[in-house]
Amino acid sequence: MNGRIRFISVIIILLALVVSVRLYFIQVVYGESFVSDAQRQNVNENTVLYNRGNIYFQSQAGENVPAAISRSGFTIAINPQIIKNSEKVYKSLSQILVLDKEEFLAKVLKKNDVYEKIAIHLNTETADKIKALNIYGLTISTDKLRFYPGGKLAAHAVGFVAYKENELAGRYGLERYYEDVLKRDPSKAYNNFFADFFSNVKGSLGDSPQEEGDIITSIEPSVQLFIENELESVRQKWDSDEAGGIIIDPISGEITAMAWNPSFDLNDFKKGDVKFFGNPLVEGRYEMGSIVKPLTMAAGLDSNTVTATTTYYDAGFLFLNNKRISNYDDKGRGTVNMQEVLNQSLNTGAAFVALKMGNEKFSEYMKSFGVGTETGIDLPNEGRGLIKNLDSTREIEMATSAYGQGIAFTPIATVRALSVLANGGTLITPHIAKKIEFQNGLSKKISFAPGKQVIKKETSDEITRMLVNVVDKALRGGTAKIPGYSVAAKTGTAQMTEEGKIGGYIEGKYLHSFFGYFPAYKPKFLVFLFHTYPKNVKYASETLTDPFLNITKFLINYYQIPPDRPEN
Repeated sequence: MNGRIRFISVIIILLALVVSVRLYFIQVVYGESFVSDAQRQNVNENTVLYNRGNIYFQSQAGENVPAAISRSGFTIAINPQIIKNSEKVYKSLSQILVLDKEEFLAKVLKKNDVYEKIAIHLNTETADKIKALNIYGLTISTDKLRFYPGGKLAAHAVGFVAYKENELAGRYGLERYYEDVLKRDPSKAYNNFFADFFSNVKGSLGDSPQEEGDIITSIEPSVQLFIENELESVRQKWDSDEAGGIIIDPISGEITAMAWNPSFDLNDFKKGDVKFFGNPLVEGRYEMGSIVKPLTMAAGLDSNTVTATTTYYDAGFLFLNNKRISNYDDKGRGTVNMQEVLNQSLNTGAAFVALKMGNEKFSEYMKSFGVGTETGIDLPNEGRGLIKNLDSTREIEMATSAYGQGIAFTPIATVRALSVLANGGTLITPHIAKKIEFQNGLSKKISFAPGKQVIKKETSDEITRMLVNVVDKALRGGTAKIPGYSVAAKTGTAQMTEEGKIGGYIEGKYLHSFFGYFPAYKPKFLVFLFHTYPKNVKYASETLTDPFLNITKFLINYYQIPPDRPEN
């Protein structure tokens, strides 16, 4: 028996030795020969494919629309050490591919290299045509690459994947923020059945940051495209430096659209300017001007400092701490009430409210709107507002803050603050991701409970009524109202400073802003628009009223929002 065991053991050892020797000859002795043959075969099948979770927009009908996917394709490369007749090779390839001749010939001259890419993202048909050329020294590799079907659509929100040193990962937008969910660990492909079976159940429910899945967003592609086209038109018409817009559900915090112009193509971001890659709607800080007045007025109403009918004498200007502030036109209106302060956008009226409240109370209310803190939006590099002037004990800083100068907010923080007026008085968490669909088939809905109550519901109702009056009576003399719909809105025009600074305003350089929500008393959407340094025009009502109305009417029709009041 022992002899038989010894015999079997010897046989096993001999077989192992034979296999080892064979592998040695394959890998070492004949390795170069096999490489040469592979070069002649023209096709190099890459078995370690880049993979990553997908990002989806969601249509109004509830369908997932790809925003970022991993797409199979082909990469064409040459070995400069093997390519002999570069002119001939170029001529053959140029019949199929669009190639820059000088660039191609320069790559062929890199005789110290063995691999130079000349084309990527090719489809199967094109790759087959190139393969049929049977060019010695040319390889066709299969791969999976990050692809963005929308191109420029929501580029700043989606972000992109890129190399940093040797690491390929999300660098901007949702791609970066949800990196732990979107990235794929190649080693997991070799996990055995039992490891998968006994994996942490809690992790499978999405509580683990390492859980892999796809991101479903609240961005509606048709709405996103519409607002992007409107912003493009605004910039072209007024020669603005930049323009941005956000459409949000002021109750849930879900963002339907987020757009910035100038933009870039996510599939060709290397040709873009790196300064455009960040998201100014989340990172930038701006003095917003008169759209801050409704926040000031809401604070005054909520603290019982004023009512809509409270009056003051408007001389057109004020002297505070030896500084002069004035209305936009430097004109006085005499005795006016708080409704007219909003209707006519009077700086002196906003200052009156703040001064009557007192610094401590006014500052407390403004900070409660969250303008100086991060909103918690699911995008990277969120900035914080510059609100140092709210802590000043001087009247001049309090007065200018009341009408949106001397303090600067991020656009997303501005939207969150203004949503308080629309939603009954609560602080929301703006967010883009709506759901995570995990690879194990489970999913996790992303939602946030209402935040703290900032103002009373009665205050929210009253400031909404006052802002509806602005549209019905004041905006373009009442001609801008939409029959059958209550719309609450306010414009803003602010002097601009050098980027990132407070004070030291540049003559003739303005930021125009506009916000509105509808139906006013049960709002579906809040729309926020702004652009910087429009040329040969001074007021936001001239530049942003039409874009706001266009977007509002589109949303009403697209979502079939029913009228909320009789037509007048």
